[in-house]
Amino acid sequence: MKKYELTAEFIEKWGKKLFRIKALISFGSVEAGELGGYVEKEDNLAQNGNAWVCDDAEVYGNARVFGNARVCGDARVFGNARVFGNARVFGNAEVCGNAEVFDDAEVCDDADYLLIGRIGSRFSFTTFFKNKDKGITVSCGCFLGTIAEFRAKVTDTHGNNKHAKMYNLAADMAELQILGEEHFDKLNTNKSEPF
Repeated sequence: MKKYELTAEFIEKWGKKLFRIKALISFGSVEAGELGGYVEKEDNLAQNGNAWVCDDAEVYGNARVFGNARVCGDARVFGNARVFGNARVFGNAEVCGNAEVFDDAEVCDDADYLLIGRIGSRFSFTTFFKNKDKGITVSCGCFLGTIAEFRAKVTDTHGNNKHAKMYNLAADMAELQILGEEHFDKLNTNKSEPF
């Protein structure tokens, strides 16, 4: 059974038509008949689970929202991005490229996550995002953990080689982007030597 449909109301952006969605049944906190945000196609928002796109949020391209995830406000999710689990993307946030936001992560503006790629031994993308504890979670290949766990894993796997230096520089950039300059300076006060 479908939980939502595309309405005839649409907006045109970036050469694409994005259609407003309407709930067909009640699920989670969504009531039957409730209007949601905009999607380009049904593949953007799963028909099962409690995932929802609301307000004026937009999901398009190959992006997918599923599980219990929510995309609200004026947020945009596009490219090959995935938002799932109990994740929330809201405000003016943009999640794009190959980024994945999941578990209990919340992205409320562009500063809450950082996608860096193609780096490291796998020459792939690494996603850093603010977690519910106001720390940073890292998704890199099959690794998922805190930024401290990520740095420890990098050291354990790569020692001090080129890949380790790239991963640690990416982690530094993520701390500066997500936690801010004051927190970044405090973290790096005790570093005795550069990478």
